[in-house]
Amino acid sequence: MDSFASFDLDDRLLKAISKLGWSKPTEVQRRTVPLALEGKDLIVRAKTGSGKTASYLITILQNILKKSRVVDKITPKKVAVVLVPSKELSKQAYRNALELTTSCSRTVKVLDVGNSSVQNVGSIIPSADVLIGTPAKILAHINNKTFDMKSSMDYLVIDEADLMLSFGYENDLNTLVKNLPKIYQALLVSATIGSDVEHLKSQILRDPVVLKLQQSDVPEEGKLNQFIVKCEADDKFLLAYSLFKLNLIQGKNLIFVNSIDKCYRLKLFFEQFYIKSCVLNSELPQSSRIHIVDEFNKGVYDTVIATDESVSIDTEKTKAKKSKKTTDKEYNVSRGIDFQDVDNVINLDFPTTADAYIHRVGRTARGDNTGTALSFVASPTDQTNLTKLEAKIKDGSGADLKPYNFKINEIEGLRYRVNDAFNNVTKLKVKDARLKEIKGEIFNSSKLKTYFEDNPTDLKVLRHDKILAPTEQRPHMKNVPDYLVPDSLKQVMLKPKRKRKQHIPFHDNKKKKPKHNNDPLKTFKSKKK
Repeated sequence: MDSFASFDLDDRLLKAISKLGWSKPTEVQRRTVPLALEGKDLIVRAKTGSGKTASYLITILQNILKKSRVVDKITPKKVAVVLVPSKELSKQAYRNALELTTSCSRTVKVLDVGNSSVQNVGSIIPSADVLIGTPAKILAHINNKTFDMKSSMDYLVIDEADLMLSFGYENDLNTLVKNLPKIYQALLVSATIGSDVEHLKSQILRDPVVLKLQQSDVPEEGKLNQFIVKCEADDKFLLAYSLFKLNLIQGKNLIFVNSIDKCYRLKLFFEQFYIKSCVLNSELPQSSRIHIVDEFNKGVYDTVIATDESVSIDTEKTKAKKSKKTTDKEYNVSRGIDFQDVDNVINLDFPTTADAYIHRVGRTARGDNTGTALSFVASPTDQTNLTKLEAKIKDGSGADLKPYNFKINEIEGLRYRVNDAFNNVTKLKVKDARLKEIKGEIFNSSKLKTYFEDNPTDLKVLRHDKILAPTEQRPHMKNVPDYLVPDSLKQVMLKPKRKRKQHIPFHDNKKKKPKHNNDPLKTFKSKKK
């Protein structure tokens, strides 16, 4: 199975795969697609970025195209259901399905119900061949009687199965199990197989084939370079500043911290040095989060600051108020979201678990691309988590964690600038920055447009209640002075002085040509007698 043609796929599907530039199937696709096309239930465990989504979409679309060749008006139409744990993943899987159906879009209709209201898409569900959405949205359509799972479904996929129960979908899944038909094929896809996955296996699958691919949790040495920086907690922002302003990293970056407040603190810190970045905030609407990911993929932003938790884990007080947070329970950056062409993953705050680290660095070195992961270890807790991580990936098949030999003494001259900028970002300014972003969402909200039309006074009050400018950009902070650049980087950092044009001499002893050569009165010459 060295090519997609060896799967005996439909020509229209092969044409779309060729257009996507997929030269050969990945390991998980070679193992999964043939068994799934035989009609077997599967549990597939493979690392992030290994091509799991394409493996089940190819199977679904091939089955639909095969059935479409036989026209039977008596047999009711069957639908494939893809369950994902988040709205972002729903949109991503939908896009992947559209890319694979470019040559057969009239035959196969894919519908994303995860990002649509029940009222808007309820009428077109009967014409769909593939439904993609969260368990809550699929259940909403069942309760609204716009979709009958028992009579209409013949194929079920649960993507990122290990996240389903942790995202609070246990009750929804239990209800969906009661609506499953007697005969159907199921595929359960996950990066890890734990007790949650085993629970779903017993409820949904029948005599499944378990594929545990012998792959490391992280990419191999040639694809992912992993570095560890051991430093003091006060040096994190100094090192982050040096990485960007001394051109030590290049390309697109994904920076992880462990709280939403710290996301904004880092963004306001970067703004003072004219470093562009954006925050992926779980408190913002899902459409805004998807827009940020799209802008990053298009290259509008090169740096995204995010957390991989749905709630802040700043302090014990924050944990106590967890239930009052308005964060989206379906939000998780480190899992599944398709950040394209990420060159560097920077763990400014070391992840709290080994699995969290694996999923974070899984955002880079995807497919045939290479990447770099840089993690800061700044506390005894970080060191403990690092030890657990090293024990987990000690099998030798993945990339090793190497020390990043940062010579802190060479950048001591930059500390006063960093401390000045860091102290300028107060708690009040972080709060103002978050409120400013929330206000922008309120003004742009289509749902509140009617309310503001009926209550113009509230709109005036909101507009005049302005947020102060979070940070002040000072021109001298934009560039690093030459005398502060470390000697080892001066050849890289310092630009050569502009050369003086050679054709303009300092002193021209030659006689200048007359300005008006074409004037006949001044060019008239007479011969001497």
